[in-house]
Amino acid sequence: MKHEKNIGFIGLGNVGSKIANNILKGNFNLFVNDLDKNKSKKLVKKGAQWSENFEELANKTSIIITCLSSPYQSRNVIKDILPFLNTNHLWIEMSTTDENEMIKLSKMCDKKNVSTLEAPVTGGQHKAESGNISIFAGGKRKNFNRAFKVLSSIGNKILYCGKLGNASTLKVVTNYLASINLLSLGEALMVCKKYGLDLKTSFHGISISSGNSFVNETETQLILNGSYNVGFTMDLVCKDVDLFDKLTDKFSIPAEISKLMKKIFIEGKNKYGSRSFSTSIVKRLEESCNENLRSSGFPKILKDNDKKKKGIEIKF
Repeated sequence: MKHEKNIGFIGLGNVGSKIANNILKGNFNLFVNDLDKNKSKKLVKKGAQWSENFEELANKTSIIITCLSSPYQSRNVIKDILPFLNTNHLWIEMSTTDENEMIKLSKMCDKKNVSTLEAPVTGGQHKAESGNISIFAGGKRKNFNRAFKVLSSIGNKILYCGKLGNASTLKVVTNYLASINLLSLGEALMVCKKYGLDLKTSFHGISISSGNSFVNETETQLILNGSYNVGFTMDLVCKDVDLFDKLTDKFSIPAEISKLMKKIFIEGKNKYGSRSFSTSIVKRLEESCNENLRSSGFPKILKDNDKKKKGIEIKF
């Protein structure tokens, strides 16, 4: 396949820039584009090439990755770039998006014989930075096989989920679970605080117990530090919760928890701002209880100290 080492990347946000950096480390030729050209400067210094427009990016690449903050943005990008794509191109969508939207966009690509694959990432910015993030992939198996080398440069554990839409749905489900866990951890920590338990002791107690979770091991530390700097913002969590809520409505599931969670996060977004960190939702509880959930010895930002692990397909 011509130009298989030439990768186009659109969307250099918090996660996208880290993913793109790992593609560079994987010895690919990287061509980048973003609404804000300034976001490309660090990558360009490391060897990436800036593409002034989608036509230029499409002409120089065969695999194009999008990593954007909303289905709306993905739709606009695909509509704009599709005239320049052909049968040699594979589009990989790494954004968290709606399964119906992903299928609609893939059908648009099908009309031009452009291959598609969804490959949302999960595991946090620190894992995206180290190249050890997990990836869900959905679409034709041949497209997954074609994409595997570049996906391996991005992440560690890669799960092929079957048909298009499956990966997007699974990502929405896991984001829902992470978000509800965040709310419950805030309440649990506040009970510990009010009771008089040392919060560092509480954290370690939760960590070695049946109450432990990925969110506790990561986001709890940022809450206790007071930075809240998870790198994931309130508008994004509200988008994801809404996507989950639509799925429960679609299948007539009486999901009381998701409705309440959606209400809480919308209130948090309105109070603290769309671009405030999602962990800021705990501030609602801190303010209501006139307490802060602080403890010494916790990091301002998360860092994955593991070296880049080889990308592997999870098989079972």
